[in-house]
Amino acid sequence: QVQLVESGGGLVQAGGSLRLSCAASGRTFSSYHMGWFRQAPGKEREFVASTSWTSGRTYYRNSVKGRFTISRDNAKNTVYLQMNSLKPEDTAVYYCAADPRSSSDYDRSWDYWGQGTQVTVSS
Repeated sequence: QVQLVESGGGLVQAGGSLRLSCAASGRTFSSYHMGWFRQAPGKEREFVASTSWTSGRTYYRNSVKGRFTISRDNAKNTVYLQMNSLKPEDTAVYYCAADPRSSSDYDRSWDYWGQGTQVTVSS
């Protein structure tokens, strides 16, 4: 079992930055793929970024490439999402996810989820 707690959301002006954190419980954090998803009002939850514990690779949705960076600190059991050059269309609830097998962009393949943190970008 893994429990995930996100933090770092808030209100920011367009062009600004935020860093989201996701603290994970459990001793085997380093053996989990970690990901970030988001859900805007009235829209489906969508993949944002993930990091694979097996390959070390990172993956991003096209609209955030070059602006967002996912990273992890296994010693702190924490994964981060650094978000720069934020746009109003990035406004959503951001969810952290973990899974031992999948780093897919398909949300239903992930087993563990945090409660979400709101990010609001004003124009």
